[in-house]
Order: sequence, then structure tokens, then C-alpha cells
Amino acid sequence: MKIGYMGAGILDANGAERRETVERLEEAGFDHIGFGDHVSFFVGLGFDGLLATSGLLSASDRLGVVLGVYLLPLRHPVLVARQVADLAASAPGRLVLGVGIGGEDRHEVEICGVDPATRGRRMDECLQVVRGLLAGEAFDFDGEFFQLEAALIAPAPTVSVPLVVGGRSDAAVERAGRYGDGYFGIWASPRRYGEAVTRMEEVAASAGRSVDRWDNCLNVWCGVGETAEKARSHLAPAMEAMYQIPFESFDRWSPYGRPEDIAEFLAPYAVAGCGHINLIIQGESADAQLAGAAEVRDLLAGV
Repeated sequence: MKIGYMGAGILDANGAERRETVERLEEAGFDHIGFGDHVSFFVGLGFDGLLATSGLLSASDRLGVVLGVYLLPLRHPVLVARQVADLAASAPGRLVLGVGIGGEDRHEVEICGVDPATRGRRMDECLQVVRGLLAGEAFDFDGEFFQLEAALIAPAPTVSVPLVVGGRSDAAVERAGRYGDGYFGIWASPRRYGEAVTRMEEVAASAGRSVDRWDNCLNVWCGVGETAEKARSHLAPAMEAMYQIPFESFDRWSPYGRPEDIAEFLAPYAVAGCGHINLIIQGESADAQLAGAAEVRDLLAGV
């Protein structure tokens, strides 16, 4: 199981500070860094996930990015395919593109000119268009939202970019089976996560798809501290500020405590089929967060 550090604070740093953080992540043995994506979340928060990915990939020759998740239905898929092809050319094999419809803030979707009720159908079309264009052949498409004739993005990536579909609904899991290269979970027990992976594979088989390797991912918020109480005091306010609802809604899926406690919580996800984890970790300081995440990574090495 590959472990990544998910820290939006990297984007707030200046160039020298960002390079120093990247070097520390490399030295700590992380496999990748995670980024999210929002245009204007609740109180206007956000950053562009692919832009952030570009900056990280140019700052490291080794670390990959597991983007989880990019709000694909808010963008035109031809433009996204161009961006992804460029990133794949600059860092072959170092990008896993998680995509989702955005479920918590309908207003964010509306101000992008998208009817929230159409997000699922738009996502289906976007996935087909992006996948078709990244294949490197002239591509036609006649859908409800997008119509293309002889669309072409060249050169095609020499190493394919996994498109991993996120979401907690049954529709999202089935979408992953029809169009994705894996499932991207959040706020799910190991049992539920394993059921989602199994269902995705069943849908893929029914659709006649053969996937050589599934790139299943998980975003997990966690809190690190000397005691569970201290760790929770770092985690709960951060999640409440982000999602604008009480922490109790997330408690059961968001481990907190010592690194050993977090690693013990996460190990069963590997058995359930998860191959990549983004640690969205909270602690008393940036140094404490990085050190705690590194220890979790070491404890899960080989799982």
C-alpha cells in the first residue's frame, strides 16, 4: 500500500519553503503527495487541483501525485484532457487522477454554470471523452452535454494516467466499474470499502471491460497527538471548518491518536483492496503532522 501526505499548506509556502517540504517528504519515504480540488467551497475556499499537481511534479523528480478528487464535471473534458496529457509528458507514471462530482456544496457547482442535478450524467460523458482523447486517436462523441468531431489531443501519454472515480454513492461505484481504473473512497469502513471494490469489478465484468490493474485509493482525515484527546482537538476543528458540520458526522471514519493507532486503523483497507492512501493529517504543528504521517507510513510499509 502506497502512502501519501496530503497537505494544502504546501501551496501557501513560497518557492524555497515548498522545495524544502518536498525534500523532507522524499527523505521520509512518502510515495506521493495528495491534493484535493475546489473552485469555491462554502466560504470560497479552494485551489485548482491540476495546477497544484503541476507545481509539485516540477518540484520533485520522484514523488507522484494522487489527486483526490478533481471535480471533473465542472470543467470541459477536452481542456482537461489537454492538461492531463501535458502533465503525463512532464512526469510519466507519476499521476493518479481521482475524479468526483462534488457532493457537499451545491452552490459551488451552480456558480460554475452547471446544474447540480446533471452532475452524474456530465461525469459519465466527461470520463468517456477524457479517456477517448488520452488514447491519442481522433475521437468523435455525441452526448447530451458534449459533441465532438475528430477531436484529437497529441501526443498521447506514453504511460497511461489512471482515472479513479470517487464518491460514496452506489452510482459512483458503478461509474467506476463502467469508466474508471479504480475506486476512490472517503468516509467508509473497510467492510464498505471492500464491498465497493467488489461491486466495481462486477460492473466492469458485466460491461465487458478488462482492467489489468485497479488503482484503488482512499482519502482519510486523521489527527496525531500524544493522546487521543489531544489528537482529536487538532482534527475536529479542522474538519468542522472545512465541511461546516459537527465532527461527530465523521468520527467513526477519521482515526486520531498516536501514529500506531492510525496505522492500526488503516491496515484493514489494504486487505479490502486499497492501494493508495492520502493522509489528510492534523497535528499541533506542521512539523508534528509531517513526522506523525511519516511514522504511519513506516508502520504500514509492506502492508
